[in-house]
Amino acid sequence: MVKKRATHIPVTVGSGNVFADLGFREPEEELTKAQLAGHIRHVIVRRRLSQAAAASVMGIDQPKVSALLNGRLANFSSDRLMRLLTALGQDVEITVRATPRNRALGRIRVLGDVHA
Repeated sequence: MVKKRATHIPVTVGSGNVFADLGFREPEEELTKAQLAGHIRHVIVRRRLSQAAAASVMGIDQPKVSALLNGRLANFSSDRLMRLLTALGQDVEITVRATPRNRALGRIRVLGDVHA
């Protein structure tokens, strides 16, 4: 039996925001949009909506649903994605509070359960 030599693979610890790690200009916004789009996708899948049916419910055309589901979010603002969630019967709540003393900058987080 030949013993394999362990290969050292360098690992870089991420910041928790892949968009920041990749150097995006507005990483918080990009992460927020991706998380909102993930919730939209989840509702569409749980409700077993076709892209055409989802488009009708959300009041947009099918190619925009396709773009959204495929992660092409450049033409979607966070505000628009939140409105699409409400059209799908989801409540969106925004809470603003002071940051803890150990963190100078605020952050944006998308939390919650999706119910279809």
